[in-house]
Amino acid sequence: MQPTTNTDMSASAPQVKVPAFRLISDQLSRVRNLIKQQLTSHNAAGDIKGMLEQISSRSGKMIRPGLVLLAGRSCGTITDKHISVAAIIEMIHNATLLHDDVIDEGKQRRGLPTVNSLWGNESAVLLGDFMLSHVFKMCAQLESHVGDVIATAAVRLCKGELRQVAQKNNWQLNEAEYIDVITEKSAVLFSSSCFLGGLLAGASESQAQSLADFGLNAGIAFQITDDLLDIIGDESKTGKTLGSDVDKHKLTLALIHLLKTVDEREKDTIISSFLDRKEKQYDKNALVDILNHHGSLEYARSRAQEFVTTAKRSLASLKQSDSKDALIETVEFMAGRMS
Repeated sequence: MQPTTNTDMSASAPQVKVPAFRLISDQLSRVRNLIKQQLTSHNAAGDIKGMLEQISSRSGKMIRPGLVLLAGRSCGTITDKHISVAAIIEMIHNATLLHDDVIDEGKQRRGLPTVNSLWGNESAVLLGDFMLSHVFKMCAQLESHVGDVIATAAVRLCKGELRQVAQKNNWQLNEAEYIDVITEKSAVLFSSSCFLGGLLAGASESQAQSLADFGLNAGIAFQITDDLLDIIGDESKTGKTLGSDVDKHKLTLALIHLLKTVDEREKDTIISSFLDRKEKQYDKNALVDILNHHGSLEYARSRAQEFVTTAKRSLASLKQSDSKDALIETVEFMAGRMS
């Protein structure tokens, strides 16, 4: 199916949520439209048609497809292939969110009730599977080497999610292991987005690798920030259910730093009071105060900024352009956001 032209979407293009994406707003509209076409263009039965239309209308920041487009623009011209790959990447991401909300019992996503809270876990899981089935179909129309990159990223993403689940209740998890997990479960999709954007625009091997390195480090910074927001964020601003990492006994960077910093007695108290507690509820403000007191929140922020710096260095070999500037602006936005 051919992507819709810019004219088709110009009248209804949603507001750009990432400032740097102003350069690619028309192309992002085409990506959104292609995703909607994939989910709603067939003859769905009436009992699921409304569900498909509603899920296709939910759009997040579109960071990953935005990176596909900016990376392509930094090396050449954005083509229909970029639009298709950007849509595929976003559909993979959205499918993982549907599944994540089931696992984490999320009630809110993008400021709206989650699919699982509206229609139940079965519908959420199957909608995620439905989205992935369209990804398979779209990938079959791509060159094999492009499909291979996407398939490899999807495998690594699932492996990272499995590793995170396997590490639940592991209070000995260290920072290096945590970085490995978030690299697989999150950063590889950012890396593949940037790599494919460059590749499809005719980037050289070294340029494509530089973009992949940029995406990987940007993705790590993004996930560290996302995990931090899960602890200190405001649900009215983030638009999603927070606190799931602590509730599901998953250690993230600020907590890893905290447990490494305190003595054994205080460590046992923190674990029993907040992490491995018997009660469902806990005093979030008390946990934030402890993290603040021991410098753990600032440590996580500083580590995210280190990965931002590394990401920006990766672009040194790319020629100066507004698209390169937009990539730099985007990674700074990813690590500095409060929602």
